[in-house]
Amino acid sequence: MKVTCVDKENKAGEQVELNPRIFEVQPKLDLLHQVVRMQLARRRSGTACTKTRSEVGGGSRKPWRQKGTGRARAGTARSPLWVGGGTVFGPKPRSYDFAVPKKMRRSALKGALSAKAAEGKLLLVEELDFPQPKTKQMVSCLADWGLSGRKVLILDAQKKRNVVKSLSNIPGVDLLPVEGLNVYDLLWHENLVLTKAALAEIEKRLG
Repeated sequence: MKVTCVDKENKAGEQVELNPRIFEVQPKLDLLHQVVRMQLARRRSGTACTKTRSEVGGGSRKPWRQKGTGRARAGTARSPLWVGGGTVFGPKPRSYDFAVPKKMRRSALKGALSAKAAEGKLLLVEELDFPQPKTKQMVSCLADWGLSGRKVLILDAQKKRNVVKSLSNIPGVDLLPVEGLNVYDLLWHENLVLTKAALAEIEKRLG
């Protein structure tokens, strides 16, 4: 598979051959699903906490005598049946993290990249940098590329300060270094923009 490299004004340049072992892989939906679940699970804070009957405030003595009052039997005001009582089987702080083997993660990543390439939603640019941070410049680039109003993930070899500041106010547009490339962000964003430096780094890491 070949893609045309463009500049910031969308002027066509050289044709670049994509590595078929990375960009021509058949995506496995169950594998993508498993890796995305893993990523979302790792983002959960796991801090939800409820109090059991031994932890809530209130007296432990019997509220009233067992017989003769006409009311139901009660042993403690901390009972889960009472308002303000303990919670039964409520959540406690825990980790939702689970692991997926490295080979499976790499395979899912290749599948997600291949899906973008096959759908024609991968754009290769020569270089992305600005002399000074300005949102208008980034908006102009997106318009020239035909990506205005879309969710766009931009991958570069590094997060350049001027580029980060230029797109920070544009909703749905995110910049990641190659080290931060992940399946969830690839699938969440509609289009993928790669710089030549990022493409070389991806092929070095996954090829």
